[in-house]
Amino acid sequence: MTARVSLSALLAVLVPVCFATLDISLTNTALPSIARAIGAADATSIWVVNAYYLVVVAALLPMAALGEIHGHRRVFSLGIIVFAMGALACGLAWSLPTLVAGRALLGLGAAAISAVTPALIRVIYPPQHLGRGLGIYALVVGIAFAAGPSVASAVLAVAGWPWLFLAHVPIAAVVMAATFRHLPEAERSPRRFDAVSAGLCALLFALILLGLSGLAHRMGAMLVLSAWAGAALSGFLLLRREAGQSAPILAMDLFRRPLFLLSSITSICSFAVQGVAFVVLPFWLHGVLGFSQGQTGLIITPWPVALAVMALIAAPMADRHPPGLLGGVGLVILGAALASLAMLPDDPAPLDIAWRLGLSGIGFGFFQAPNMKAIMAAAPRERSGGASGIVAVSRLLGQATGAALVALCLSLGPAEGARLAIWLACGLALGASLVSFARLLPGVR
Repeated sequence: MTARVSLSALLAVLVPVCFATLDISLTNTALPSIARAIGAADATSIWVVNAYYLVVVAALLPMAALGEIHGHRRVFSLGIIVFAMGALACGLAWSLPTLVAGRALLGLGAAAISAVTPALIRVIYPPQHLGRGLGIYALVVGIAFAAGPSVASAVLAVAGWPWLFLAHVPIAAVVMAATFRHLPEAERSPRRFDAVSAGLCALLFALILLGLSGLAHRMGAMLVLSAWAGAALSGFLLLRREAGQSAPILAMDLFRRPLFLLSSITSICSFAVQGVAFVVLPFWLHGVLGFSQGQTGLIITPWPVALAVMALIAAPMADRHPPGLLGGVGLVILGAALASLAMLPDDPAPLDIAWRLGLSGIGFGFFQAPNMKAIMAAAPRERSGGASGIVAVSRLLGQATGAALVALCLSLGPAEGARLAIWLACGLALGASLVSFARLLPGVR
């Protein structure tokens, strides 16, 4: 594949990923404005966010399986169409129920896009440069997520909230043309799609996330325990149904590979650290330390900026050095930076916070691309879809777990809870580093 075609194909993949990621953080930022505009109470408006996450997490692995069976490009293209339909439905919504329905449709499209993106990058890039391709993917996701609040503020300053969603529609039309022209198709699996297993898998992850969300938003112990009991039952039934299958939707065949299992655990723990940080930091800086919203944004900015720069540096290194080493070192840096942050006095200077967050971004950026490459490279090429789905699921489950942990910590009090959450993130980062270093042991492949 020539450099020109590779670049065109990469752009055809990354532009939809960019907008799907951007949509998450810009909607979170604009939620108070949207709630006021449609007359929704704060307690119920959270379902604008929850509906999206529930559908995304539930649909990721079934979409990954569909990609292996019917082709990653086809599922990716379908995801763009559904995402555009969801964006249009959100832009035309006139009430909370219609907006929630539109967000659910948007989440279904985003799940199809996210589930097959790493698999498509594996098709575009040769094995010796896979780390570079995944590093660029990590860079785009990081920048898009960090840019969400600024983009939301800029759009709301000149237009109404519906344009946060309607702007996706014409872009999707252009990207669709590029997808069919430039994206190569991967080999397809001859197996049939198991709709029952897909339903059980969707129910499993939706109930896990519902329980985590209930914990984070204090919806009551009964809801949380009921959701997790239902998840346990769904998981048991799914494992029984898929026992002995060569390519199960839940990818248990891949989890039997030590490198894949350890890399997935590292991913969940590390994204839980990110989830803790990006939930607790705005609260701590604005609500506890008294910085303005503008100052808070500037103080946090070094994290995503350092992450983006480090992703470019770590990406080519991932093609030459063991991911267990790179990821372990990055997570030690992240843990040390968070420990230093937690030990700050009660009235720290903005610069003292900012450089520690920059160091955190360096550590996380050093981990992300090599770990993603480890997950994808540990799976056979014909199971790229399953591995690709696990990459996305581990990220979202980790972030949701981190948000739930912050809610538990803050129940102890604003200042004490925020500091405890940062210490907890430090512990998770150092624990994840040990799991990452374990990949260097002999026999881990």
